[in-house]
Amino acid sequence: MISIHKALKEKGLKVTPQRVAIYKAVVDCKNHPTVENIIDTIKMEYPSISVGTVYKVLNVLVSNDLLRKVESEKEVMRYDAVLEHHHHLFCMDTDRIEDYEDKELDILVAAYFKKKEIKNFKIENFKLHITGKFIK
Repeated sequence: MISIHKALKEKGLKVTPQRVAIYKAVVDCKNHPTVENIIDTIKMEYPSISVGTVYKVLNVLVSNDLLRKVESEKEVMRYDAVLEHHHHLFCMDTDRIEDYEDKELDILVAAYFKKKEIKNFKIENFKLHITGKFIK
C-alpha cells in the first residue's frame, strides 16, 4: 500500500494530522472499524478530536475513493481500506465482517451476468454480501 501522505496528496487533499490519523486507524485496524473504534484508536494521540471531525474526515476519504463504507448486518456503518475487488462475510452473531476473495467465484458470477443480462442495466462491478456464522 502506498503511504498515507502520498495517497492524500494524489487525491489533491491537504495532508492534516487528523486525516492522517483517521486514515491510518482504518488501514491499521484491518477489521472494518466503526466510527467508535476509530475514535478509540486515535484518542490517545488526539484526545480532543471531535466526533464531528472524525465523521467529516471519513466522508472526505470515502468521497475521494480512499476508503469504502460497509454496512454491517446490524446496520452499523463500518469502513474498509481495502479497495481491491473483494466480497464480505458477515457474522450474524457477532457483527464481525471479514474480507473474502475467490477468483473462481468472480469468474462464475461475471460469466452468469454476461449470459443473463439485466434489462436496462449495465453491471460495472459486483460484490457479494455473504451472511452466516463463523464457526469456532
